[in-house]
Amino acid sequence: MASSRTEGSRKAKPGDPVTGRQKQLEAFTQGPENLLTTNQGVVIPDNHNSLTAGIRGPSLLEDFILREKITHFDHERIPERVVNARGAAAHGYFELTRPLVEYTKADFLQEVGSRTPVFVRFSTTVGSRGSADTVRDVRGFAVKFYTREGNYDLVGNNMPVFFIQDAMKFPDLIHALKPEPHHEMPQASSAHDTFWDFISLMPESAHMLVWLMSDRAIPRSYRMMEGFGVHTFRLVNARGGAHFVKFHWRPKLGKHALAWDEAQKIAGKDPDYHRRDLWEAIDRGEFPEWELGLQLIDEERAAKLGFDLLDPTKLVPEEVVPVTVVGRLVLNRNVDNVFSETEQVAFHPGHIVPGIDFTNDPLLQGRLFSYTDTQLSRLGGPNFHELPINRGACPFHNFQRDGMHRTAINKGRVSYEPNTLATGSEFRIDGGEQGFQSHAEALESPKVRRRSPSFDDHFSQATLFWNSQSAAEKEHIIAAFQFELSKVETPGIRQRIVDNLAHVDGRLARKVAEPLGISQPDARAAAGRSGFRTVVTKQMVETAPSLSMETGGGTIQTRRIAVLMGPGAELGAFKVVQQALLDAGATTKVIAAHLGTVASSSGQQVPVDHTFQTMPSVMFDAVLVPGGAASAQALLRDGAASHFLLEAYKHCKAICVIGESVEILRRAGLAPEGGPAPAGVVIGTNEPTARLQLAQDFIVAIGKHRHWTRPVDQVVA
Repeated sequence: MASSRTEGSRKAKPGDPVTGRQKQLEAFTQGPENLLTTNQGVVIPDNHNSLTAGIRGPSLLEDFILREKITHFDHERIPERVVNARGAAAHGYFELTRPLVEYTKADFLQEVGSRTPVFVRFSTTVGSRGSADTVRDVRGFAVKFYTREGNYDLVGNNMPVFFIQDAMKFPDLIHALKPEPHHEMPQASSAHDTFWDFISLMPESAHMLVWLMSDRAIPRSYRMMEGFGVHTFRLVNARGGAHFVKFHWRPKLGKHALAWDEAQKIAGKDPDYHRRDLWEAIDRGEFPEWELGLQLIDEERAAKLGFDLLDPTKLVPEEVVPVTVVGRLVLNRNVDNVFSETEQVAFHPGHIVPGIDFTNDPLLQGRLFSYTDTQLSRLGGPNFHELPINRGACPFHNFQRDGMHRTAINKGRVSYEPNTLATGSEFRIDGGEQGFQSHAEALESPKVRRRSPSFDDHFSQATLFWNSQSAAEKEHIIAAFQFELSKVETPGIRQRIVDNLAHVDGRLARKVAEPLGISQPDARAAAGRSGFRTVVTKQMVETAPSLSMETGGGTIQTRRIAVLMGPGAELGAFKVVQQALLDAGATTKVIAAHLGTVASSSGQQVPVDHTFQTMPSVMFDAVLVPGGAASAQALLRDGAASHFLLEAYKHCKAICVIGESVEILRRAGLAPEGGPAPAGVVIGTNEPTARLQLAQDFIVAIGKHRHWTRPVDQVVA
């Protein structure tokens, strides 16, 4: 992880896109801060009172200052994105760590150590701009590279597959997923009839559905979330040789999810949880970082995978085609203005550069049209590329002119090509070897409106994903299906879903069906429905450990540790554990009954950061409770303090209780005396000789993210 707020000490070169981009962003300057002016630069003498006919008279139409201010206010909202409306973003850079000359001629992927400025936007898919961050949803992960050859946008998600195979169904999917139109509910949720009605009739969605019901749909943080390009693209080298490629972003801090109960509580406590986490981490200099990994596949290998690589409902297991790490992404600067940058940024999967090309993925092909069409509507016309956040770092020249919101002032009389009037000699662009060249590919005929049979296997990879999950992750998937389907009011829809799930895994289908008041799953009923495909492809691997979130993590950098403290707390062991946590990159916050300070057993006044009432356990990754009989008794008498600890226990977080503080867990029947400590619970004493080991044990417990095997059904919190 970067240790400073700068992009690094690499010496800038003339034409460097990093420095060029910075100058471009600094081009718009504000006037003196001690004056207010109109948009035309006229100084405003009074920003509190309208111009009126007399002190108590009517406002005058001639008050151009009032009219400009109110008019701008009335028009300062632009159309909200139909999907991915709720977003957070930051600036940073991409640094190449492995050259890709043999695979692509893309300039920014050639020289090790080269840095390309980027703008990254994370988002939820379904909810409106005002919805909560921690809902169960797919997260967008979009990266704009400002390269010397033009802007390249890698527009992906935090899941490597999608619901549908063809863009023709995208409007239907989103219409079904959005709040139901007759009463506009529920907001930012898939737990309603229209979504599950649609999905129950689309077996191709089975794979994506188990991802959506998994812990991947409720990430702990954008900083601890994977990203994927979803589609299969091509890399093309200088000789015209091509490889299929899948893009992967791997978080440096590991993969980490929320507990579902925790996610719902955070939505009420702090709906800005993810965007706040990203902003504050960058503001502290704890710059989020991801590795960029590629799965590179030649056409011969692609034909032997057992599924169609152009199918966006399929993934390539890392155990079959390893991921090659080629670079790192670092976010080191927050936006200056959310509207100007986060809201006005225009991503587009069609923004590619020489050396990167499309494939015939039918979902990708539709997106190439949709994104342009969307930006025209949302940003007011064809000149959205001139907005500062969307401008390339390289010069551009064409004869496209005019249109709404044009800011470039094009000189000269020529707005066409070919011409001789611009420079006095003929200017003609009519074929050549420079610039972007599409990969030469033989195309089939005749024209058809039909899906390839190679897309027909809808369940094998859903089964692979299910088989690759840990026991706890499987229970979470079952619980998620049960929660969502219990919100569905039409029994027939619930029945169709579990019938479909019988083709993924029989136990999964039966467990999901148990509390739903419907019949047992019937695989034959699902197979008899229109549009159902019974093709089953033998997967190249039975399980893929890379698909489980329990394989990631280990570091505790940037983790937030709550310290519960009452009067009379013993600080000896606590200070040793706290220092070890800080040395490992975590942060600690003291939580007590009131702000100010709390007195320790030795009379030392310890500053308090938050109170139990204002800062709940869901805002922290782990809990540390110092020893001391008086402190333990004070915490036991405080219902909010006890609830804080029990709630963290219920959410399977690491807990360290020292000395007498273990009594809080024992009173709740969670740490029986003489028995083994529950998973992820570290019990220590104030003995000086045991303090270092106590600290190390706690760090290891935090590094495992969650302890899902801990029994929590009986915990009242």
